[in-house]
Amino acid sequence: MQHGTLLAAVDLGSNSFRLEIGRLDHGRIHRIEYLKETVRQGNGLDEERNLTDEAMQRGWDCLARFAERLAGFTKSQVRAVATQTLREARNRDVFLSKAHRILGFPIDVIPGREEARLIYQGVTHSLPQSDERRLVVDIGGRSTEMIIGKGFAASLTESYRVGSVAWSMTYFPQGQFSASAFESAEVAAKAVLEEATESYCAGAWDAAYGSSGTIGAVSDVLGAAGFAAGTVSQEGLDWLLDRLVKAQSADRLKLDGIKEDRRAVIGGGVSVLRAVFALLGITEMQAAQGALRHGVLYDLLDREQEVTDLRSTTVHRLCSKFSADRDQAGRVSKVACHLFAMLRASDAASELERLRRKLEWAAQLHEIGSHISHSDYHKHGAYILDNADAPGFAQPEQHRLSQLVLGHRGKLRKLDLSLDDPIFIQQLLCLRLAVILCHARREPDMKGLLLQSGKDAAKTFILRCRSGWAESFPQSAHLLREEVLAWQKTPWSLQVHGV
Repeated sequence: MQHGTLLAAVDLGSNSFRLEIGRLDHGRIHRIEYLKETVRQGNGLDEERNLTDEAMQRGWDCLARFAERLAGFTKSQVRAVATQTLREARNRDVFLSKAHRILGFPIDVIPGREEARLIYQGVTHSLPQSDERRLVVDIGGRSTEMIIGKGFAASLTESYRVGSVAWSMTYFPQGQFSASAFESAEVAAKAVLEEATESYCAGAWDAAYGSSGTIGAVSDVLGAAGFAAGTVSQEGLDWLLDRLVKAQSADRLKLDGIKEDRRAVIGGGVSVLRAVFALLGITEMQAAQGALRHGVLYDLLDREQEVTDLRSTTVHRLCSKFSADRDQAGRVSKVACHLFAMLRASDAASELERLRRKLEWAAQLHEIGSHISHSDYHKHGAYILDNADAPGFAQPEQHRLSQLVLGHRGKLRKLDLSLDDPIFIQQLLCLRLAVILCHARREPDMKGLLLQSGKDAAKTFILRCRSGWAESFPQSAHLLREEVLAWQKTPWSLQVHGV
């Protein structure tokens, strides 16, 4: 990515939506603009875990304003991520479908551990480089992330379903504060976070850092009250709790340094933070400048190069863990990408590389289900990919990968992704053809094979074989004729000439 390129990250959090725009400057990203709106989608989930119409509309209105600022940005310059509220919402697809159209860019719902990894990247890029072991905590609206890492590498990541919005709604309704409510909220938070005690205990890290949201707000309040700037201490938390209880309600709270959008969720945030301090033996925590959105920006840079793309590392790890046949995976990958390049010959090199890499991952992973059983191994492989911990992948792209693995053989109707997506269909077709051509588990003869899109029918593909190819490879020719029949049961069609 060129020096001076603008990059943008959109963070659809449970409490606030944020837009961060930065300029790439010799490997560093410097802020150009930052927009934040308190949307509070986290308190818009009803008892059925559906977002209310009002909560969705607040989100759409905010994204419309962000979209105006992002006019002129390309897909490679922007990444939007959504966190716990949209992980939970049963009707999230309703919100996301319209949100995508409004924003003009895809929105990735990221798993909790992936959110934690990105938070760590954002925090560690804002700190001086050192060999210290760092504990990073981020208390969001409906989830809390904990990470231990060293340098830029996170060694332990976890996400817990406890946050400032959820706890404020449950234990401080109408913003009413009392000592008993804080005690109940802290006990409940400890119950959720208790499993973190052993892994994240004080001996596992050298310094503790807090990211964004609650911890930043508490640090601001304590700094304004005369405590050490940029620091949250146990003494400061005790003082703040006393002030909250004496105020009796969020409306009556008079504290320098507290922003208006934090007032309604300060009770829940403080109770969770106190639970974290108590469980992990923290006496002091530094408020870090980096956050999820900064990690997303740096991850955009990493995704540009295969060697730094964490998703490639994750794919290699899964292949190794499930003992995939590397030689066969390599053959299928090579053939599939060769065919795909024929179909996408008009693409810019960067776009072709981005799409090719995703096809290559599917080819590398297409047989991982064989480790469980050879019978229906494509179904086992898809299940693994839908449920595996896959650092670097957002939930939608992880599912898309699983669907390519599921669809690389057999009937096509079993796929739950839209068969109207031309890129997915092209990737799927090339993968299926590659598996057929490599069925003998040796390098296929590709000389004279040409794959094209039909000129008169947009949903038609034509595979042309050289004269005599079918006679030389009768089993491959037979499998290709079977493949023609398989596509006849979809909105797409495949023609094979020369067999």
